[in-house]
Amino acid sequence: MNLYGLIGYPLGHSFSKGYFTEKFQQLGIADTHTYEKFELENIQDFPALLKSNSPALKGLNVTIPHKQNVIPFLDAVDEAALKIGAVNTIKIMPDGSTKGFNTDYWGFRWTLEKWADFQEILPQKALVLGKGGAAKAIIQALQDLGLTTQYVSRTKEEDTITYEELTEEVMKEHLFIVNTTPLGMYPKTENFPAIPYHLLTDKHLLYDIVYNPLETTFLKKGMENGAKGVHFGLEMLHGQAEKAWEIWNT
Repeated sequence: MNLYGLIGYPLGHSFSKGYFTEKFQQLGIADTHTYEKFELENIQDFPALLKSNSPALKGLNVTIPHKQNVIPFLDAVDEAALKIGAVNTIKIMPDGSTKGFNTDYWGFRWTLEKWADFQEILPQKALVLGKGGAAKAIIQALQDLGLTTQYVSRTKEEDTITYEELTEEVMKEHLFIVNTTPLGMYPKTENFPAIPYHLLTDKHLLYDIVYNPLETTFLKKGMENGAKGVHFGLEMLHGQAEKAWEIWNT
């Protein structure tokens, strides 16, 4: 049996198992390929997980909170993932060695390149809410597309402004806002990032990488306050999953 899986904690929100299980059925390989969730609260347990599932384990996806802290446990990391500073896909070689990649970058960029509202407005500046592993990939993708980016977090840092600093001027300049935090993720669907929604205009675009629920409170509030367009996170999940499958099979 060829085993694939997802590591993170908690994993109740994840659609990855369903996505790959359906994919294996469509490809006619469900008898020889399976996908499991591996709840890993402590990344120190990662080597034991690899050992206990060898040699069947061929690849892993990585989600919150391990996209950054898994890196020291890998034998090699793809150059692009090193530059981003986060890994969300691990390929396990025939000899048992591991190599990390980042497919969040590709999944996110792919969705932007075919989003009509984004191509129409072509925003020059973006606010990225959160500073986790996904935020790093998204910052890189946005910068590669020519946008100026600004981290927003609850804590003030040298490269980061706080939600309290999102003034009318800042909001007017930054027409693209991406939520990379888990705020609003199932089961706490009532939560949302504390941006000044009343300052949104019909030129603003909102993107939420949370995909469960499909329509988050962040996106609902954006639409209620007149944003031009919103983008759900599920398409990004599909894009990064397909890239992961490609990596595992090359």
